[in-house]
Amino acid sequence: MEDAPGQGPGQEPEQGQGPGHGSGGPVRSVRVRAPARLHFGFLDLHGGLGRRFGSIGLAVDAPAVEIAAAPAARLTAEGPEAERVRGYARAAAAHLGIPEAAALRVEAAIPPHAGFGSGTQLALAVAAALARLAGRPFAPEDFADALDRGNRSGVGLAAFTEGGLIVDGGRDAGGAPPPVIARLPYPEAWRVVLILDTGMTGVHGSREVEAFRDLPRFPAEQAAEICRTVLMQVMPAAVVADAEAFGAGITTIQRRVGDHFAPHQGGRYASPAVAEALAAIAALGIAGYGQSSWGPTGFALLPSEAEARALVAALARPGPLRFLIARGRNTGAVIRAD
Repeated sequence: MEDAPGQGPGQEPEQGQGPGHGSGGPVRSVRVRAPARLHFGFLDLHGGLGRRFGSIGLAVDAPAVEIAAAPAARLTAEGPEAERVRGYARAAAAHLGIPEAAALRVEAAIPPHAGFGSGTQLALAVAAALARLAGRPFAPEDFADALDRGNRSGVGLAAFTEGGLIVDGGRDAGGAPPPVIARLPYPEAWRVVLILDTGMTGVHGSREVEAFRDLPRFPAEQAAEICRTVLMQVMPAAVVADAEAFGAGITTIQRRVGDHFAPHQGGRYASPAVAEALAAIAALGIAGYGQSSWGPTGFALLPSEAEARALVAALARPGPLRFLIARGRNTGAVIRAD
C-alpha cells in the first residue's frame, strides 16, 4: 500500500509508521519509488550573509526511480545504474552498521546528469530500502554525508521526504544539509513540459566543482533580486494558483542564474536544441520556462494538461529532443514492504 498524501516517505500507513520508524518485524522485500526534482535556481550565490546557495525547486511525478530490494547472502545490483547502486549500498550499509548483503534491482531510472537530481534520489532510495530491510530508522538528512548528497541544495532531500515546491536556506560554514525554509503544495492542475536532450549530459562531477570554484562572485544586488522574486512573486503565486506570475518569476530567476553559469555550459542553456525549443516557447508567450540545474533538460510551466499537450504538439519534430508532461508531486518517496 502506498503512503497517504502528506505522509512523505514512510512505511505502510496502516501500521501507523511514518519516516524515522523501523519495520517492527522481518521483511521479505522492499520497493522504493522516488520522484525526480527540478532545480529552478540558486537564491544567493554571493554568500555575504553567511549562507551560500539556497535553492528553489519542485518534485515531479515523472521521471522517477524505482528500486526493489530483498535479503541476500551478498550484495548484488542489476538494472540501469547498477554500479552506482552498489556504491551507494556500500556507503549506506556502512552508515547503518549492517552487512553488505541485499539483492537490489533498478526497475525504473531517472536519466543521469540531466538536471533531475538522479544521484540524490537513487542514493536515498537505496539507503531507504536497506534501512527498511534491516528494520532501522531512515531519515534522508542523516545519510547526506555518508552518501555525499545535499552539498549545495536541500531540494533533492526534501523532494524525497515530502515533495512539493521547496525552498531551502543554503549552507552555512558548518556544512550541514541546507534547511528547508518553505514547502508549498504545487497546484494540481498545473503541468510541466520537460524537454530532454537525449544526445548530451549536463555539467557534473569534477567539471561542476571547477565551475563553482572558477566563476566570479555573484553580485549581491542580483542575489537580492532573486530572493525578492521568490518571496514576493513566486511563492505567493503558487499559493493563489496564479500561473502567469509564477512562471514569470521562475523565468526571471533562470535568466540571472543561467547567465552567471553561461561560461561553463556554453550559454544560458547547455543544449543548443533545448535553447531553440525554449526560444520557441518564449515566442508563444508562455511566461515560465528554463533549464533545470546544469541541464540539459529544459522545462515550460503550463496552467493545464490541455495547454501542455498543445505545446508538445507544436514543438515535436525529428531530432534529439524528447518531451514529457509531468505533474508536480506533493508527496515524497513511497516505501512499500512485504
